[in-house]
Amino acid sequence: MNGGEIIGLLGMLLLVGSWIPQTVETIRKRHCPLNLEFILIYVLAASFLTVYSYIIRDWIFFTLNFLSAFQSAVNLFVKLRY
Repeated sequence: MNGGEIIGLLGMLLLVGSWIPQTVETIRKRHCPLNLEFILIYVLAASFLTVYSYIIRDWIFFTLNFLSAFQSAVNLFVKLRY
């Protein structure tokens, strides 16, 4: 693993990690305080970037976007369900 990949991995961990407290709180309280339009756009954008990163075979970028899309989709589900 080279220096650029290490920096990318650290960035991925920080970005994905930043969603964890919000997602856990959303699941626990069954309430998502985030704006619905924001969540919709974020899920869509992260999903597109997941496909793009798969196409270019960038696994750090793929993992980041997949996990971001998944965590924001959990928030979207709770927002729409409750």
